[in-house]
Amino acid sequence: MNRRTFLSATGGLLFMKTTLSRPMNTNLFSISKKNPIVLQPNERDILTLAALAPSGHNTQPWQIEYIEPYHWIIGNDSSRWLPVVDPNQRETMLSLGAFSQSLDYAAGYYGYHCQWTLLATSNQDEEVLDVKLIKSGQVANFDITKLQERRTMRAPFLDKAISGQDMLALTASEKEHFVYIPRNDPHWRRLNEQTLDANRQQTYRNQAQQELANWIRFSETDAKSHRDGLTTAGLELTGISGWVVSHFFTPATVLKKSFREQGLKRVSEQVAHSGGWLLLTSPDSTPTALLEAGRRLQRLWVQLRERSIALHPMTQLLEEGPYCQQLPGELGISQPIQFLLRIGYVRDYPKPVSLRRSVDDFLTDHRS
Repeated sequence: MNRRTFLSATGGLLFMKTTLSRPMNTNLFSISKKNPIVLQPNERDILTLAALAPSGHNTQPWQIEYIEPYHWIIGNDSSRWLPVVDPNQRETMLSLGAFSQSLDYAAGYYGYHCQWTLLATSNQDEEVLDVKLIKSGQVANFDITKLQERRTMRAPFLDKAISGQDMLALTASEKEHFVYIPRNDPHWRRLNEQTLDANRQQTYRNQAQQELANWIRFSETDAKSHRDGLTTAGLELTGISGWVVSHFFTPATVLKKSFREQGLKRVSEQVAHSGGWLLLTSPDSTPTALLEAGRRLQRLWVQLRERSIALHPMTQLLEEGPYCQQLPGELGISQPIQFLLRIGYVRDYPKPVSLRRSVDDFLTDHRS
């Protein structure tokens, strides 16, 4: 595919309409006293909404280089990589794909369409996508609260398979890239076992556990300071246990056997209760395919809340050998698997709790 037509051929241009009131816009802020950037109408709001995209450990690996009004480069922030569990930055590119889909939705909501140019030729390239926002004269018919209310759910789900009607509605337009394995299917049980085994392997891999510890924000002060990573609320540690963790746990606690074993116990409970597994594949693992897989995940995710369906990416099987090499063959899947998603119905759907950095934190001026 011609790099200049990237994403426009894969649903990258959206023209829809909504009646939801638009957020207030703030035009002026400074990255530094030396290089202030004057944002044009809607730019901050669009980037704020785009940054609600999911990412592994909530690292938020995007960096935006401001070229000129409505013209940005989406960059790959290497300081936010997970080199232990994601040594080839596969998951980083998936996250940047989800970010670009969110940006597409947000831009359409404000009456722009996105003109995309692929810049990256590898997962490690600093510059990934060039995007220009062009006023379309049309407003996207997309409910922006779907971005604002998207969340990961980690608690056990209802023991009920996803209905054929719901699964068709969620995946019909891209069904060749989804494989649903319902609960009680032999492959569902096997994936449960392997997920627990892969988690155990990763949990007792000290480098991986230390990397996890680096991204857990135990205290409220830490969480507010970083506005990224995994908070106790995001990990769904509430009540007395959440209070204890936030006040007495430290990164060193993550390396203790008791913490590791408690985490594995939670994984065992999680995989035992779901509607099944949803696998998301791609034609290959090039940057183009990974970015599109990330976009595909976000397109799926924003449809879930209205159906009371929750999603929990569990990546350990795709990160740990030999499971990652064996999995496609065991399932009879010829394409690379990019996401392994625990999916299921839930009775209650809480509001999102994951923190996000402000636009100020990930926007830079190309002149600086």
